[in-house]
Amino acid sequence: MPPVSTATTKAGSEPRKIAFYRPTLERRHFAPRYWSTWLGLAIMRLLAFAPLFVSRSIGCLIGMLMYTGNAKRRHIARMNLVLCFPELSERERERLLRRHFRAYGKSFTDVAHLAWSSLWRLKRMVRWHGLERYRELVRDGRRVILLVPHLIGINFSGPMLGRERQTFCIIKPLRNEVMDWFLNRVRLRFGGGTLTRDQGLRPALQALKQGQTFHYSPDEDLGPEHSVFVPFFNVPAATLPTLGRIAESADAVVIPTFVRVSGFARGYEILLYPPLENFPVGDEVQDAARMNEAIEQGVREMPEQYMWTFKLFKTRPDGATSPYD
Repeated sequence: MPPVSTATTKAGSEPRKIAFYRPTLERRHFAPRYWSTWLGLAIMRLLAFAPLFVSRSIGCLIGMLMYTGNAKRRHIARMNLVLCFPELSERERERLLRRHFRAYGKSFTDVAHLAWSSLWRLKRMVRWHGLERYRELVRDGRRVILLVPHLIGINFSGPMLGRERQTFCIIKPLRNEVMDWFLNRVRLRFGGGTLTRDQGLRPALQALKQGQTFHYSPDEDLGPEHSVFVPFFNVPAATLPTLGRIAESADAVVIPTFVRVSGFARGYEILLYPPLENFPVGDEVQDAARMNEAIEQGVREMPEQYMWTFKLFKTRPDGATSPYD
């Protein structure tokens, strides 16, 4: 049972308990099946001492090894680019695909800095756009949902924004329990909390109403049962219609938030766009379409940095065959 975090919504009232996800290490996590994971973490620990351009050079190499060695993910990413960028030539898409894997590799080594580098160094790695707008909303006591799509730098935004106000997210625990423990530790380095998908949205609404910021990434195909089909890059995509419901229930503003990995030695840019206007409208299809439109707008500014290795269009209308088969 994960430890319980508490918060108070009104002066003098009893705190409401939120069961945030807190994986812990046990003796079994040091068994031989996890030795390769621990070796990888030890190497990452060393990379945290390296200059950024050195660790990112190694990350680029890792990314190209993934590109050449992981045919399955390469096929998924290539198909996504065919669907989303039909205006590009095959050669242009292949260049974009290679840039994506190089950037993806950088994100792996960057986690070492997020886990172990000093706060002073991390602050120097991040350039902000729109932070004062967010701070003003926080000062006004507004409830805030950060719409954070799955860009490769997504790990940085939650912890760094968590220094401004308590921030939480929803995750799917990893099968590798040691990596799951490690990444959760990284997410919570500067405070905050994580919830799991199995807990549903009720604790998320509760945390929002207690004044915490929701770092929300709903841009995944989770099947047809709870999704609606709306365009994403002009392709019908099974999309969760939950953002509008949450924003309405919590009376929260929605800020599209994008994390850009900059050059080899320049760290990150975290871009907080103006809050979505006239959102939600109360129609789940229109609200889901507006969400996808906002995500697409940001992704087009940094197309090599989106998680194209996800099966974004696995679920097709009328039960049609997945394009990845």
